[in-house]
Amino acid sequence: MRITIAESLTDVAATAWNRLAEPSGNPFLRHEFLVGLEEHGCLGERWGWLPRHLLAYEGSELVGAAPLYLKFNSYGEFVFDWSWADAWERAGGRYYPKLVSAIPYTPVSGPRLLTGDDAVREALAEAALELARSLEVSSLHWLFPTADETDALVRAGLLRRTGTQFHWHNTGYRDFTDFLDRFTAQKRKKLKRERRQVQEAGIAIEVLDGHSANDAHWRTFHRFYRDTFDRHGGHATLSEPFFLHLAATMPDALVLVLAKDGTDYVAGALNFRGKDTLYGRHWGCSGDYPSLHFEACYYTGIEYCIRHGLVRFEPGAQGEHKVPRGFEPVPTWSAHWLANDGFAAVVGRYLQQEQELIEHYMQELAQHLPYRQETG
Repeated sequence: MRITIAESLTDVAATAWNRLAEPSGNPFLRHEFLVGLEEHGCLGERWGWLPRHLLAYEGSELVGAAPLYLKFNSYGEFVFDWSWADAWERAGGRYYPKLVSAIPYTPVSGPRLLTGDDAVREALAEAALELARSLEVSSLHWLFPTADETDALVRAGLLRRTGTQFHWHNTGYRDFTDFLDRFTAQKRKKLKRERRQVQEAGIAIEVLDGHSANDAHWRTFHRFYRDTFDRHGGHATLSEPFFLHLAATMPDALVLVLAKDGTDYVAGALNFRGKDTLYGRHWGCSGDYPSLHFEACYYTGIEYCIRHGLVRFEPGAQGEHKVPRGFEPVPTWSAHWLANDGFAAVVGRYLQQEQELIEHYMQELAQHLPYRQETG
């Protein structure tokens, strides 16, 4: 077995990469998604993401891979280490560049070591460490790996970090009404009122996939997406050509929700569909429409999952407001190697304290779920 480094996924055959990625059912691991980021101006020096993907070969066959990036900032990661960078640099060190195994701009858990072979998985993890040492970077970070991968990385000496997100789980609901029937009366009334506000405002909801959405739909959505970042002082890193690329190459994985006021589109939410999960990713709105965010980003997605038999809905990172709407707190993980042993020891103590706080936080939030006592 030999392990090489690819500075672009265009050097890797889509069929070979996808053979490793497809068992996860995660659309963000697909070659089409990752290469689209590279080819359509979403990565590179401008944004601080330089591909350094690890590829494991036996002969000419690709038997393992790991998406890996050389990073010059912490933007688009969703596992926040700015305080680490600040502390490192105040102590006279240089935190950037660092190595990160992640899906850019995508806080979705899934495999980061793409292989079904334990020996290949261990070899890839060790190769990432060797690359980090050879580049003399400050650190190596595995963001949103699976629980099993995290455990293996921790056994190899990396530090575990625990986070939390809010996911909806389909327990076999017949329809949205059946879902609401599991709520307490007060919570059910509030949710119905939110949906009614959208209807009374005359807003129509359209649900499209990559086949039914045309170029005009994608241009409209990209405008909403860009405006959201402009208003909040962020960076709209995903380009319009990137969305058009996704529609052309993986249309079945896209679920685009558009809201229409009369003849004008006023809001949109983009979701991705995996094997058994819907992932909510981006949202934008051109005005102030009460409860439209909840309708487009949450309730329409829940209805979609029930209708199509999907078992889980992950609507994105953060957001305690999701809990009273039926989304449960669940843990996420990351694993970290820091080159400086003293700094690693300090961070390790911090992470232990943080984990205890996160666990308490999830337990507390679970007490505020809207479901009746007898149905969990």
